[in-house]
Amino acid sequence: MRISIETLGTRGDVQPYLALALGLMQQGYEVQFAAPKQFASFVEEKGVRFAPLPGEFLALLDTPDGKAAVAGGQGFSAGFKLLKHIKPLMRRLLDEEWAAVKAFNPDLIVYHPKSVAVPHFGERLGIPVILASPLPGFTPTRAFPSPMLPVSSLGPFNKMSHLLAMRGADVLFGKMLGQWRETSLGLMGRKANVAPIATVYAYSRHVVPVPSDWGERVLVSGYWFLDEGADWQMSDCLKSFLAAGDKPIYVGFGSMPGIDPRMLAQEVIEGLARAGKRGLLATGGGALDMVEVPSHVHVIAAAPHDQLFKHVGAALHHGGAGTTGASLRAGLPTIICPFFGDQPFWGRRVAALGAGPQPLDRKTLDATTLAAAFKTTDDPVMRARAGAIGTKIGHENGVAAAVSFVGRTLKQQVS
Repeated sequence: MRISIETLGTRGDVQPYLALALGLMQQGYEVQFAAPKQFASFVEEKGVRFAPLPGEFLALLDTPDGKAAVAGGQGFSAGFKLLKHIKPLMRRLLDEEWAAVKAFNPDLIVYHPKSVAVPHFGERLGIPVILASPLPGFTPTRAFPSPMLPVSSLGPFNKMSHLLAMRGADVLFGKMLGQWRETSLGLMGRKANVAPIATVYAYSRHVVPVPSDWGERVLVSGYWFLDEGADWQMSDCLKSFLAAGDKPIYVGFGSMPGIDPRMLAQEVIEGLARAGKRGLLATGGGALDMVEVPSHVHVIAAAPHDQLFKHVGAALHHGGAGTTGASLRAGLPTIICPFFGDQPFWGRRVAALGAGPQPLDRKTLDATTLAAAFKTTDDPVMRARAGAIGTKIGHENGVAAAVSFVGRTLKQQVS
């Protein structure tokens, strides 16, 4: 059985799907993994067949326009501001992704919601497709509104918000996709005539409860952790810093671009000092930068969360789905300062669970608000709630559950 996995985006959009690919391969499936070309070595070193996709979408975040969109946007508005750059790149992406899928000739495609052409591929090849998402929002429910909206409830309009949000790709790219499917796939009509046979969500039901109005073709599997840190070696400098005092607060913003990285780092360092805390700062994609590093702070480029989070007392990050899952699994009080996309949604969920304070507003962030947020992580109730959630997540095996679900779904499809 040959399975093609299609994903787009930053590392947070790629790493969980690589974990899924490895889980499928362990069960005997032959897997091809398609993602932006920047992740070639990351995927191939795991022994997974890689199909490189154009990297311009990912690189766009680090351009002046990309940084400006992130700086001025909230939720998904940053993506809308970049549409003028995204649309001209779409045709090449569609062509290269289709060429990779066609050459592999899969029996099934598992795809990230950003891979908008996959249902068209499925129709052309006559094969089933399964939608796999790191966040809810692609199965309508009355329980909560679409994560694309900056509210926790719309009451009786919750379900409608999902239906409207799910039409987003058609609204933005429908005309282009319709023309492309006719000229490149030889298919008539604007919309795909293939729908996902199932949907699997790669987060924990202990973080977002499973709505009662979802059917058996929808699974909340648990997080897909890659846990690549077994071979990670902690530097002597980091060992010395950790041994020199209380557990530090981890501060990192993943792949988020640097908007004013030195100013942000200064505010974080000052906020830690005012709170009487030590900090472990990860510079990551460039959101943090500093010239002088005071004694209460240690700086690293990056480290595997499954190993690093064992050594910290709390976390402040951007609220990506994967990083949120990692800090919650570690039982850490989690402060989220969202940049864009689904990050505000995860910030609201962490606060609702009592595992962290209300998400911080990046536009008004300063040392005073940071210090106050850092101090909240000492609250024994918050620490207990974060620890309890971590224990529950630790008992899940999201990859195994998702792989089993894929197998069951395929058997039902055949029968």
